[in-house]
Amino acid sequence: MKNLLVARKNKAIGILKKMEKRNFIGVYVDTKEEALKQLMEWAPKGSSITMGGSMSLSQMGVTQEFLNEHYDFIDRNLGNTFEEKRELIAKGMLADTFLTSVNALTQEGELVNIDGVGNRVALMAYGPSQVVVVAGMNKVEKTLEAAIDRARNVAAPANTVRLNLKTPCSSMGICFDCHSDDCICASTVVTRHSKFPGRIKVILVGEDLGY
Repeated sequence: MKNLLVARKNKAIGILKKMEKRNFIGVYVDTKEEALKQLMEWAPKGSSITMGGSMSLSQMGVTQEFLNEHYDFIDRNLGNTFEEKRELIAKGMLADTFLTSVNALTQEGELVNIDGVGNRVALMAYGPSQVVVVAGMNKVEKTLEAAIDRARNVAAPANTVRLNLKTPCSSMGICFDCHSDDCICASTVVTRHSKFPGRIKVILVGEDLGY
C-alpha cells in the first residue's frame, strides 16, 4: 500500500502542475480524512454549499447530516417534483461552493463527466463561486479517450446499479450507447480550463474513491 501511495503521489504531482496551466487549483492528499479536512478549509463552516451525487463524497463522510450541521446546505433532493428540484438547483447556482467528484480525469489534467439530467455538469461549468472536486487517483486515465471510456463503461454502469435504473449497462456492465428512459449518459462534458482562475479546485486522493 505504501508503494502504491508513493507512485500515486508522484503521478498526482505531475497532474497538478498541468492543472495549474488550466487555471485550476489542486492539492494531493493520501487519505479521505485529509481530503475532508482540505474540503473544509476551502469551504468554511456556515457558507452556502450544494452538492452533486457522489459516492466519493459519501465514502469521505460527506453526508446530508454532515452538510446540514456545518453549512447552509442547498439540497435538491428536498424537492418532491422535477420542478421543485429544478428550483433548488437554480438556487444552488448562487451557492458559495459546489461540491462534486468526477467520473474520470486525465494525466493532462482534464476533468470528464457524464450526466443524465445535466445539473452536475451545469453547476461545474457555471454558477457557484467555486467548485471543489474530490477525485481518487483510481479515476486517472492516460488519455482523454480513455477517460471518456472509463466514464461510460465503469462509472455509468455502476451508478445505474446504485440508482436501480433499468438500462442495458445496469445488467451487462458495459455501455450500449442506449436511449433508454433511464439513460444517465445524456451529456458528456470535458472541463479543460477554468475561465475564472482558481474557481475550480481539485483534491486528488491517494486512496480509491468512488466508481
